[in-house]
Amino acid sequence: MRKQCWRCTSSWPPPKANPKPTPEMPIPPPFLIVLSFVALACSNSCKPTKEPPSHIPSPYIYCPPLHTLRSFISPGISEQGCKTMSMEVTNVMEYEAIAKQKLPKMVFDYYASGAEDQWTLQENREAFWRILFRPRILIDVSKIDMTTTVLGFKISMPIMIAPTAMQKMAHPDGEYATARAASAAGTIMTLSSWATSSVEEVASTGPGIRFFQLYVYKDRNVVAQLVRRAERAGFKAIALTVDTPRLGRREADIKNRFVLPPFLSLKNFEGLDLGKMDQANESGLASYVAGQIDRTLSWKDVKWLQTITTMPILVKGVITAEDTRLAIQSGAAGIIVSNHGARQLDYVPATISALEEVSAKTFIPEAEFGILLTKQWCQIQVVKAAQGRVPVFLDGGVRRGTDVFKALALGASGIFIGRPVVFSLAAEGEAGVRKVLQMLRDEFELTMALSGCTSLKEITRNHIVTEADRGRPFPRL
Repeated sequence: MRKQCWRCTSSWPPPKANPKPTPEMPIPPPFLIVLSFVALACSNSCKPTKEPPSHIPSPYIYCPPLHTLRSFISPGISEQGCKTMSMEVTNVMEYEAIAKQKLPKMVFDYYASGAEDQWTLQENREAFWRILFRPRILIDVSKIDMTTTVLGFKISMPIMIAPTAMQKMAHPDGEYATARAASAAGTIMTLSSWATSSVEEVASTGPGIRFFQLYVYKDRNVVAQLVRRAERAGFKAIALTVDTPRLGRREADIKNRFVLPPFLSLKNFEGLDLGKMDQANESGLASYVAGQIDRTLSWKDVKWLQTITTMPILVKGVITAEDTRLAIQSGAAGIIVSNHGARQLDYVPATISALEEVSAKTFIPEAEFGILLTKQWCQIQVVKAAQGRVPVFLDGGVRRGTDVFKALALGASGIFIGRPVVFSLAAEGEAGVRKVLQMLRDEFELTMALSGCTSLKEITRNHIVTEADRGRPFPRL
């Protein structure tokens, strides 16, 4: 019986090839014969070595993820199976193209797209490009220390994994693979509320420092139960998402009528009567959020969360200094500067553009000081707003080690990556996520060396030039 791969829609076993030329089949040139055998070898590599994961229903099978090769083959040689061939991936961004080839359109678009015109999605990257370096020279960089501490936990580098939902759409191992990769790299993984693996399942993968991202549901008993489960499972902090009272208008999801594949579920809510992400007239996820997520969420709920858990709370989704100040007043242990991967409100600043405002300065209306002059904002220093009082992290747009350096120079204590994780997961599973973390680590270390920095504390604002620096005097010798 022939079965179909749920990822690449190829079938197994492939029909027998007929490499012998016939009167109707001219003998192909030698280079095409070589390509033909390569294609057959790649097809054979796709043969399942074990039974498919339990969540993939019969009659489907699972082909091991490899890089897709659109082989140029001669007539009569069948190109079946996952047509793949190993190739050298040299940077994080290359995984996106591989994931696009391997994933169903609905799944890829869910991971890759942004809100409405997707201006912020593009700006999240382009804003990094406009920041230039001021490297220092003739400094001994033979030894470089990238270790840091986040909420008291020591990690190998200031590069962590952001919460991304429904990872088993990308790969059958999903969040398991991501957790193992993060642990091997000595860094932090943040598990999404909408994961396709539960907090207990992820904890079972072995030791590791893990945070839990939280959406607040209308039923607060569900929220309290989930937070306590995460704490019992050994999670170390809560990343409270505060920018999603409603879901942004993600037009790709609307066109695709996005729904969670039927053989997957939101594992943290399994067994609870919270409705399903069924097919809808538009996006099934948007309908689910409208029915479940609490739109009344406010600053008082940050304080409420502190009454039900001892875990520190990071407020995720802050892009202004005013909200940074309120978050600190509400007892937040840290700030994550995020625009939700440009998936909520379009035309907000890139996270790297908002970072310095959040990490370095607070803007307070003049009226709060009794100054009745104009409606302009008064820029003042408030113990550098968050910097020094609580750590500030950046989430969004990071694709290079140079981006990590720029974020730290602008005041971040560390960064989170999201899309690179799911794209590499789709391409190569756990090995892909490990490679993404290693590539970013290597690039960041190289950037530090070429900038003359041997530790994170040596990375300063004077190492970079932003658009706002035009006319700003630099330190003189």
